[in-house]
Amino acid sequence: MSQQKSDYVDDADIDADLDQLPDDETVEATVENLEASGFDVVVVDTADEALETVQSHIPAGVSVMNGHSTTLEEIGFDDYLSEGDHDWESLPDQIWGIDDDAERQAARRDSQTADYFLGGINAIAQTGELVAADLSGSRIGAYPFAASNVVIVSGINKIVPTLDDALDRLESVAYPLENERAKEAYGVESMIAKQLIFRQEVEEGRTTVVLIREQLGY
Repeated sequence: MSQQKSDYVDDADIDADLDQLPDDETVEATVENLEASGFDVVVVDTADEALETVQSHIPAGVSVMNGHSTTLEEIGFDDYLSEGDHDWESLPDQIWGIDDDAERQAARRDSQTADYFLGGINAIAQTGELVAADLSGSRIGAYPFAASNVVIVSGINKIVPTLDDALDRLESVAYPLENERAKEAYGVESMIAKQLIFRQEVEEGRTTVVLIREQLGY
C-alpha cells in the first residue's frame, strides 16, 4: 500500500499560520505578481480540475518527468502518468525500472532535461517569487533551466505575504512535514540541502503555475 499524507502529517510540528487559505483578493494579487514575474498562471477550484488542466497542457509525444510532490500525488497525476491513457513518454517508469544504481542515477540526471517537468513548490510569495528545496536537488534542478517546460502545481495554502515569509514557510511548514514523510518512507531524515528562489521566468511560456483553491501538499 502506498504511503498516505495521513500517515505522517499529525507527527509534524508546523507553523499553522503559514499554511492558511488566503482570501480571493490575496490570490488575485499573487497571480498578478507571478505573471509580472514571467510565469503563466492558471487558477482552478479543485484537485480534479487541476489534473484536467495538466492533462490538457501537455501535448502528445513528449517526454514527461515529475519530481516528488505530495500535491501531484493528491491530484492523481502520479498514478495517471504511470497508468493513465496518454501518449507521453513516462520517464519515471523508465528510471525506476533500471536495476543498476549507477545507471539509474545517470537516468535521473538525464530526466532533468525532459520536455515537460512537473513538480510542486514549498512556498509562494504574494510578491511573485517561488521557493522550494530538496535534499538531492532532483526536483528543483529542472526548474531554473534544464527542462524545456515546467509545470508547478500548488494549493493556495502555500501563498504567504513576502519572500521572507516564504523562506520561513519552507523551514517551519514544508521541512517538518517532508522530514516526517522521509522517515516513514525511507527510514532517514530529510534536510534542506539545496534551495531555490525562483524570482523570474525569462523564457515566455516556459513555466506554468497551476494554483488550486484547496489545502494541498506542503
